[in-house]
Amino acid sequence: MKFVKFLIAGAIVLPCSFATAADAAFITVASTTSTEQSGLFGHILPVFEKESGIKVRVVALGTGQALDTARRGDADVAFVHDQVAEAKFVAEGSGVERKEVMYNDFVLVGPKADPAKVAGKDIQAGLRRIAASRPPFVSRGDKSGTHAAELRYWKSAGVDLEAIKGPWYRDSGLGMGPVLNMAASMNAYVLADRGTWLAFKNRADLAIVIEGDTRLFNQYGVILVNPAKHPHIKKVEGQRFIDWLVSAAGQKAIAGYKISGEQLFFPNAKR
Repeated sequence: MKFVKFLIAGAIVLPCSFATAADAAFITVASTTSTEQSGLFGHILPVFEKESGIKVRVVALGTGQALDTARRGDADVAFVHDQVAEAKFVAEGSGVERKEVMYNDFVLVGPKADPAKVAGKDIQAGLRRIAASRPPFVSRGDKSGTHAAELRYWKSAGVDLEAIKGPWYRDSGLGMGPVLNMAASMNAYVLADRGTWLAFKNRADLAIVIEGDTRLFNQYGVILVNPAKHPHIKKVEGQRFIDWLVSAAGQKAIAGYKISGEQLFFPNAKR
């Protein structure tokens, strides 16, 4: 009878041990809504997970919120797109090292009729025309990389946004996908990353009205959260993910993600 009890106890303990080991084989990546909602992660993560045996749990937020999540130690890796904020994150000791991974670009999306007459390649001239006529404009308003870029473009265009804000300008506080949905319903202008725009289906009467300005360049970087500040960080697994992203295999996986034959992200890691 004692032997039977021992076997029963073992049958209870062993599955728990296996579950604990399985749960340990994952990392948390704080990233942007653009990498998630564009479908990039759905394309590249299965490749990494199959090769490494490490599962990746993505927390998709605006870049500012993603870095705050990593700063608190609630993520092992930050994968974002605001070089100024990323540099600060590393300089303050919250991250170990920033590595460039890939880029795409921002586009200004708006009504096909283009009531503000902004169509072209000059983002600064376009925003000045919007500031003058004040058609509906939807902003991320969430301290994301896209929001930070938008604010830089208004400033470089010489527009005092705070002085002219009104009902025409909507600070949404939402991710890229919901903001595009809002813009579609309002027939409004919006700054978007090209990847999410290409993946977006509910376009209604919207189209790209400004693209091709070199100032619309959008670089993504990846950073390991500092284990010296947060000893629970999965340093080995997190670093393995970073190393894979910048490796030939990771860069090939990124380049291979396309929608209707159009590439969404362009790898540019410095190895």
